[in-house]
Amino acid sequence: MNVLPAVSPEAFRARFPMLRRTVHLASCSLGARSVELDQAMARMLDEMTLGGAPWEVFERQVSEARHRFAALIGARPDQVAVVPNASVGAYQVASTRDWQARPRIVTTTTEFPSIAHVWLAQRPCGAEVVHAAHSVDSYTALIDRKTRLVSVPLISYQDAARLPVAEVVQAAQAAGAEVFVDAYQAVGVEPVDVTRLGCDFLVAGTAKYLLGLPGLAFLYARTPERADHTPRLTGWFGRVDPFDFDPLRLDFAASATRFETGTPGVPACYAANAGLRLIGELNLSAVRDHVSHLGELARKQLTEQGEQVRTLPPAQRGAHIGLVDPDPVGLGRRLAERGIAVSPRGNVVRLSFHYYSDAEDVAALCAALRDDRLSRGRLP
Repeated sequence: MNVLPAVSPEAFRARFPMLRRTVHLASCSLGARSVELDQAMARMLDEMTLGGAPWEVFERQVSEARHRFAALIGARPDQVAVVPNASVGAYQVASTRDWQARPRIVTTTTEFPSIAHVWLAQRPCGAEVVHAAHSVDSYTALIDRKTRLVSVPLISYQDAARLPVAEVVQAAQAAGAEVFVDAYQAVGVEPVDVTRLGCDFLVAGTAKYLLGLPGLAFLYARTPERADHTPRLTGWFGRVDPFDFDPLRLDFAASATRFETGTPGVPACYAANAGLRLIGELNLSAVRDHVSHLGELARKQLTEQGEQVRTLPPAQRGAHIGLVDPDPVGLGRRLAERGIAVSPRGNVVRLSFHYYSDAEDVAALCAALRDDRLSRGRLP
C-alpha cells in the first residue's frame, strides 16, 4: 500500500500566494488561486503558440483530468465522463431513464437547486418528484417499487449537513432503484470512495475544493456500458470514435464517455489538472480533520463574541459553517472590502475551510466582524 508523504497545512498554504493578502473562506464556492493554477494557464497559452493547432495536447489534458478524478474517488477511468457542470451530469442521467413504469424520484429540499431543477424538469416526461429530509428513515419512507432514482447530496450546499449516503444507497438498491450522489461539497476535503458508497452515479466539479476553475465537472457511472444508458444530449465526444466524423451514425461508447457532449472547456481542463495534482498529494483524512478543527474553532470564537452560528456537530457536517445575518450579501461585500472572502447563501454567510486555512484566518474573520458590528451600531 502506498503511503502519501506528509504535507503540512503550512507547506500547502505556501502554494497559494494570494493568501498573504486575502483571508479566503469561500472555497465552498470557488477555491483559492494557486501557483499551479497560474502555471497551468500560462502553459496552455504557450502551447497555443507552438505551431499548429494544439488539439492533441488539449485532448491529453481532458484524458489526464478523467484519470486523476477517477483515481481520487476510487473509480476506473472508463467510469468517468467529463461534462461542463454538475447540472449536465444530472441531466445525462435523467435523460436515460424511462419514467413510465417507475416514475418516482426521491430527492431532498437540501439538494442544490441546479440539481433539484433537473429532477423537477422530468415531470412532463412522467416523473413524480418527492422530497425527503436528512434521515435514513425519511428517505426509506418514500422509496418503494415505483422509485426509479434516489438523489442524495453527500454534503448539503447550505448547511454542510452530512447525509447518510451509504445507508440510503442500501435502501434504494434493495427496492431496485438507482442512486445519484452530488459530492461537489465533499470531494477535495475528505475521502470519497464510490465503491464504499455503492452509488450508481456521482457528480462533482473542479471550481470549489478541487481548486480549479468553473466550467468542468465529472460524472461517475458505475455501469456505463449498459445499453439503457443512452442520453438524449450528446455530441462528438460521446461517440465510439469521435474522429470518425460520420454525421449519419449515432453510436455510443461503451464507457462513461457516452455521456460526454461537445468540446470541453480547455482552460478548465488545464486548471482541473493543476488542482487535482495538488489534492492528489494530500492525505484527505488529515484534510478532513484539519477543516473540522477549524470549523469548531470558528464556531466557538464566533459564539463567544455573540454571533449566531448555524452548524452541526463535527461528525455530521462538511467543510463549512453558517453565520446567520439579516443581510448575508451585504455582509459578504463588507467583509470583501476588508480582504475576507466568504460565500453568502440564503440567510447565512457560509464560512468554508480547506487545508490551506489556519487559525489566523479565523481570528481575522472574528476581528473584522467585531469591527463591522461596532461601526454599524449592531454589536451582538
